[in-house]
Amino acid sequence: KENRRKTLLQINKEAATYFYYQLRAPQGRVGLDYLRGRQLSDETMNRFGLGYSNKTSNDLCQYLRHKGYPDELIRESGVAVFNEKYGMSDKFWNRVMFPIMDVNNRVIGFGGRVMGDGKPKYLNSPETPVFHKGQELYGLYEARQKNRDLDEIMVVEGYMDVIALAQQGIRNAVATLGTATSEEHIKRLFRLVPSILFCFDGDQAGRKAAWRALE
Repeated sequence: KENRRKTLLQINKEAATYFYYQLRAPQGRVGLDYLRGRQLSDETMNRFGLGYSNKTSNDLCQYLRHKGYPDELIRESGVAVFNEKYGMSDKFWNRVMFPIMDVNNRVIGFGGRVMGDGKPKYLNSPETPVFHKGQELYGLYEARQKNRDLDEIMVVEGYMDVIALAQQGIRNAVATLGTATSEEHIKRLFRLVPSILFCFDGDQAGRKAAWRALE
């Protein structure tokens, strides 16, 4: 079981590296333009390991097979999906990619923001043996890297909020991964800091989410 977990983490790391280089290649131009349009510097993109998944639907699968990983584990890692008609294909395509790190600096999953009007706008890795959405927080590793003795953590709505704040020097922000703030999240944060600040969007959905989190 432990060997299997290690292999899944290796596959995620390989995928993160692959996405990273795709963003900086000619085919990743759409993603790079989007991130630059959001005022992100190259340094910030590098710090968070941002990447891009190609428009074609099995580039990453082919790359991971070439690296010697079996189909069964590629699927279990969450970066691929299986369809009876078409077989195995990439889960993420034509998206800016956000690798999700655990507190030990291991890639455990991904979030992807679609380029254009595709749905869903944001797509996360499914639950896997190494990734549990209800427990993990995006940006927690990076926040603790910057300062081990944080006295407050700010919970914001999404990946881009965490990254934009970090670029402005506010390095203690984290985000939940497409789920509401859970009891597990709160327990985890209170083990690290005495104070949690919720800073969500000012629209109705943001206010509702903030109130639910507070309760």
